[in-house]
Amino acid sequence: MRLIYLFHSGFLIEAEDFSIIFDYYRGGENIIEKALCRRQPMYVLVSHEHRDHYNPEILTWKNLKNNIHYIFPCEMSSLDELSGLPNIVYLDRGESYEDDRLRVNAFGSTDMGVSYLVTAEGKTIFHAGDLNNWHWRDESTEEEVWEAETAYLSELYYMKRAIKSIDVAMFPVDARLGKDYMRGAEQFVGEFNVGMFVPMHFYPAVRKAESFAPIAKRYGTEFVLLSSTGDSVII
Repeated sequence: MRLIYLFHSGFLIEAEDFSIIFDYYRGGENIIEKALCRRQPMYVLVSHEHRDHYNPEILTWKNLKNNIHYIFPCEMSSLDELSGLPNIVYLDRGESYEDDRLRVNAFGSTDMGVSYLVTAEGKTIFHAGDLNNWHWRDESTEEEVWEAETAYLSELYYMKRAIKSIDVAMFPVDARLGKDYMRGAEQFVGEFNVGMFVPMHFYPAVRKAESFAPIAKRYGTEFVLLSSTGDSVII
């Protein structure tokens, strides 16, 4: 399988028998066009409805490809634009979808929607969506920081009951959070046995995202920075 960076939190996975697109926002239009032309099935996963994770343009792809499957969080099921969409599944935290190619487990988020764990071809692939330790220590009160920390760690502990190891994790490393911007990512690789860590949600602070590399190495995790549309890595 190959993991291809589109933009922001958007990624494409190309496998021999299927493809998966996570949180398409924009970028990589030519890459998407080629993926839609493949005869293999495509799975389009959306973690939540923030416009930097969900572009309604993805709904038009059904007109170009008949073997396309959409997976959305339950909280988006009331959107008028999704009404009548074929081959759509809504997942809530703790729910899953499975067919003869892959399994998708939905976990929680500390913002909106869900995060996803995909199991396919013997690999486990995690896309965090907006799951992170979202606090701005430089601006927040101690109580706000504690609340954010508690909510995040609670979700990690919930996930640990079901997840033993992760081959590839796509996870936010967002410098806007200030001095503790890597805290959530470090807590994540500290809790799980992560083979490869791929940062996301970092644009345009590429160098800030790259600063997580030595932390990942400390936990025995390979760090792979995909920073330009089309950058890719073999899983």
